[in-house]
Amino acid sequence: MLVRDAMSTVVLTIGPAHTLRQAAALMAARRVGAAVVLDPDAGGIGILTERDILNSVGLGQNPDAEHASAHTTTDVVFAAPSWTLEEAARAMAHGGFRHLIVLDRDEAVGIVSVRDIIRCWAPARDQVALLH
Repeated sequence: MLVRDAMSTVVLTIGPAHTLRQAAALMAARRVGAAVVLDPDAGGIGILTERDILNSVGLGQNPDAEHASAHTTTDVVFAAPSWTLEEAARAMAHGGFRHLIVLDRDEAVGIVSVRDIIRCWAPARDQVALLH
């Protein structure tokens, strides 16, 4: 199975000036665990995850004063829609993260998460177990 088959095509895009509270509210409303951060001044695509927000709050930082730009991962590993789920899982395990932005011709077309991969693999594994 390929990343394109598992990825979410709901891509929440925010700017670097969004506060962490604004980002969290948007992520909660869309029921997603990550937002793509587009920063035209920095010339790149980054990612802000629920873990980034949790770490900031855990440090006692004010989510109304902290901006996405200060917590965005900019050294991002991207997936292609044609990657296998094994390739995506390997990249996540190697990098220690749970979300991959999926790029097609330099455009964010989706996000694939560990949860997405598990959803795809679990039914197949359940059927194999039933056969034995």
